[in-house]
Amino acid sequence: MYSFKKFNEMKPLVEKLAKVCEAVGYIDPELYDKYEVRRGLRYKSGRGVLTGLTEIGEVKSYTIDDGEMIPCEGKLYYHGVDLEQLVEGFTKDNRFGFEETAYILIFGQQPTREELAEFTALLTEYRALPTNFVRDIILKAPSGDMMNALARSVLTLYSYDESADDTSIANVLRQCLELIAVFPMLSVYGYQACNHYLKGESLYIHTPPENLSIAETILYMLRPDRQYTELEAKLLDICLVIHAEHGGGNNSTFTTHVVSSSGTDTYSVMAASLGSLKGPKHGGANKKVVEMFNDIKAHVEDWEDEEKLTAYLKRIINKEVFDKSGLIYGIGHAVYSISDPRAKIIKSFAKPLAEEKGRMDEYRLYEKVEQIAPTLLSKRNRAASANVDFYSGFVYDMLGLPLELYTPIFAIARIAGWSAHRIEELVNAGKIIRPAYKNVAKHVKYIPIEER
Repeated sequence: MYSFKKFNEMKPLVEKLAKVCEAVGYIDPELYDKYEVRRGLRYKSGRGVLTGLTEIGEVKSYTIDDGEMIPCEGKLYYHGVDLEQLVEGFTKDNRFGFEETAYILIFGQQPTREELAEFTALLTEYRALPTNFVRDIILKAPSGDMMNALARSVLTLYSYDESADDTSIANVLRQCLELIAVFPMLSVYGYQACNHYLKGESLYIHTPPENLSIAETILYMLRPDRQYTELEAKLLDICLVIHAEHGGGNNSTFTTHVVSSSGTDTYSVMAASLGSLKGPKHGGANKKVVEMFNDIKAHVEDWEDEEKLTAYLKRIINKEVFDKSGLIYGIGHAVYSISDPRAKIIKSFAKPLAEEKGRMDEYRLYEKVEQIAPTLLSKRNRAASANVDFYSGFVYDMLGLPLELYTPIFAIARIAGWSAHRIEELVNAGKIIRPAYKNVAKHVKYIPIEER
């Protein structure tokens, strides 16, 4: 076992060497401009550098008029289908929508009732982990970080797959559908193991019945009494739908393309994408929103007092309070400016849940911050609005979901998009994705070790 005593003995040396790494690793920011390097693969305007083509997801946030970018109301399309119309369609029919969304993303077509039933039955059939996997893999080595636990489980499933390295489309499709089906179990069981073995809480391992949607399955496995309301399940389902895809340029989906282009197996690809999504700059933002609002609620006595609320938000921006990052989490987006369609959707459904839970005072607080924050951030010379993370964290909190599962639930949704993009990369297999990096270090003469 790893020795922390040994680590503590070596810590001074490691810290000394770390300072050397920091010094030698520093690159003059002016060099990025000199060589026209698009940091983050983005132009200074915020527009992304075109690195690929896709038919799966489209993000629309501006129009072009005489070569000028004009911000517009945000739109998101799944294989050409307007996300807002998709949500309106299945909610009007009082149906769950994530399974239909996954079908559209992977197959590029809107399924008939028969096709959707067949696809849902296939996912249900795949909703079974290998014999003793929960006991031998998940329960025997619980992790305090659910994303790491999820990635480890995904990599371990490689060992149970007799065709793990087969990258034919039929085999990859089978692997992707199996992972979509078991991601909820890997995530929730990983959390239950952590909650029991690391926190001393009771252990609950519920095997979900076959007739449940993926959203219902999550709530059934998570809650000790297995109970949930229809509104709770439908709202979680909508959260899965709006997180399922966001074009090829987001960090984790781009990772899916990059790693798939190397020709490696599906399990390695999905583990890499999970590692990307885990990053707080990508998938962990809704946790920060909830933590920020907990801080606001603790320090602003009267939530209806707009003047005091504004004053505290200014202190957050000035890096005086909360995590001193200067960020109002959930406000602003790298692509959207005027509006994020996902935020509009989830906000419209958050209100009924807040009413059901008796938390309308908090809902109004969120609305006030949503109104005040963009004005305070206007000095950045770019329109800012609530993004998907702003209300999703509040919804997860009302659903009683633990903070540890916020990002895994994002992954449960986004693996549908990752699967579609992995298949698209393989169908259009070209060169391995290998961007250029310019070396700016000076050449030096090798010095014999005795002369250094």
